[in-house]
Amino acid sequence: MPSSPVSIDATAALLAAQDYVADRQLATAVFLALKLNRPLFLEGEPGTGKTEIAKVLASGLGAELIRLQCYEGLDVNSAAYEWNYAQQLLEIRLAETAHEARDRIAANLFSDRFLVARPLLRALQPHATAPVLLIDELDRTDEPFEAYLLEVLSDFQITIPEWKTVRADAPPVVIITSNRTREIHDAVKRRCIYHWVGYPDAARELEIVRRKVPDAKEALSKQIVLFVQNLRQLDLYKLPGVAETIEWSRALLALDAVELEPETVNNTLGVLLKYQDDIAKVQGSEAARLVERIRQEVAV
Repeated sequence: MPSSPVSIDATAALLAAQDYVADRQLATAVFLALKLNRPLFLEGEPGTGKTEIAKVLASGLGAELIRLQCYEGLDVNSAAYEWNYAQQLLEIRLAETAHEARDRIAANLFSDRFLVARPLLRALQPHATAPVLLIDELDRTDEPFEAYLLEVLSDFQITIPEWKTVRADAPPVVIITSNRTREIHDAVKRRCIYHWVGYPDAARELEIVRRKVPDAKEALSKQIVLFVQNLRQLDLYKLPGVAETIEWSRALLALDAVELEPETVNNTLGVLLKYQDDIAKVQGSEAARLVERIRQEVAV
């Protein structure tokens, strides 16, 4: 199994081997999280590659990826563990039929035989290689769930009142992401190494497109990146992320485009932009203006 990288350069190389182009600051944050056994808290706009970090780390380290997708109303039963009440009830009935003592029945009910492990608990259980635990979009949950996470993030353990405290033999690699739809409590952030994942500059975004859409012509890739970079300068409700850049590149490749044309841009803006008001603002003369500007930039 691959071991954890021993330097920032090795960390950047590990990510690059999985076609993830990281800047120096991000590579440093990932390295420190691995070196210090600290959770890594990644905050930023949607589509900037936060979730992908966990995926490429799991692949690069040869570890299992355990994903907890957060949502409003997420509770301990869905995130950490729950008891198999149906199986417990069946056990009670069988024991009563066999005339077993009540104290013996009760003692057997709360054990790992009846415990259903959810992502948080699974990440703390023994593995050949420490898994990567992705707690994705934490900002979608309610604040009480953040409080529950503190024990996991501080001590890599979960206390199960009816049974025992489960501690990880080897701490998992924990990646937490947030799209900042609300502020995450300081108590969570203090337990993590924090990094803001912003939009990449043109050079890094072009390298990402080269790796993710290798069949696209170089000239087209440059035009795509410049167009998206210019879009991010506009007053739009939701700016396109790197994920949209990649998807748009694939869409234009599927349409056999060799360069950006105003008509093609107008017809495919729904791949880049997800709100009609934004599309209406860019379609037509604005799209034509950006295409012409980009052609001039590339020609220089």
